[in-house]
Amino acid sequence: MKVLPTDPAARAAVRQGVSVSVATGLYGISFGALSVAAGVGLGPTMALSLLMFSGGSQFALIGVIGAAGTPVAAIATATLLGLRNTLYGAVVSPLLQVRGWRRLAAAQVTIDESTAVAVAQPDPAVSRIGFWVTGLGVYVLWNAFVLLGALAGDALGDPRAWGLDAAAAAAFLALVWPRLAPRRAQLVAGLAVAATAVLIPFVPPGIPVLAAAAVAIVVGLVAPASVPAEAPSDPAGDTPADEPETDREPVR
Repeated sequence: MKVLPTDPAARAAVRQGVSVSVATGLYGISFGALSVAAGVGLGPTMALSLLMFSGGSQFALIGVIGAAGTPVAAIATATLLGLRNTLYGAVVSPLLQVRGWRRLAAAQVTIDESTAVAVAQPDPAVSRIGFWVTGLGVYVLWNAFVLLGALAGDALGDPRAWGLDAAAAAAFLALVWPRLAPRRAQLVAGLAVAATAVLIPFVPPGIPVLAAAAVAIVVGLVAPASVPAEAPSDPAGDTPADEPETDREPVR
């Protein structure tokens, strides 16, 4: 990598990645316990976690199974919620610029958390550090705590009583908050929150998330961010290009 580990921006990206990994990984206890309680065995629970590796989709799938839904409904709901990862791939692919097996590895760990940390960094080199630290960190810790939750089961009690359900959301908010300074970002966030709040009581899981993403896309298409144009200058001097130099006598 072009950025040394001693670089302040790189250290900040590593700290962000580790903190998000810990907060998200701890919530894996909840999935492991709920999955086993819903009748999914230890083996299938770990297979879901290791291979699907999308917390929202995993919770959606076991939620449908726990409610005695059909396998088709469970798969359809999980797939719908997982569609957002396709959008994340389009965002992080230009930042990572990976090929071969590294591209496959990057696809596996392209999730909410790794994307959020990557896009929060000041340049592509630091974004790559944040992406890999977060993606691999979440993968290891999430699966470790899913296994712990699946083995411990009801002995752990309700993870919500520990505040683990809010830990991941709090980490996301900390990442997003500095990026909400521009008015345009505040507008997008407000509209996305409103769309999500309106839809949650009436639509299946996954739809509100896609609606929030659609709001951001529509705002970007209707009101694209303007880039201030710089006045061209003469590389040979300080005289503007549209004002040719002339021999003038100084005014006394």
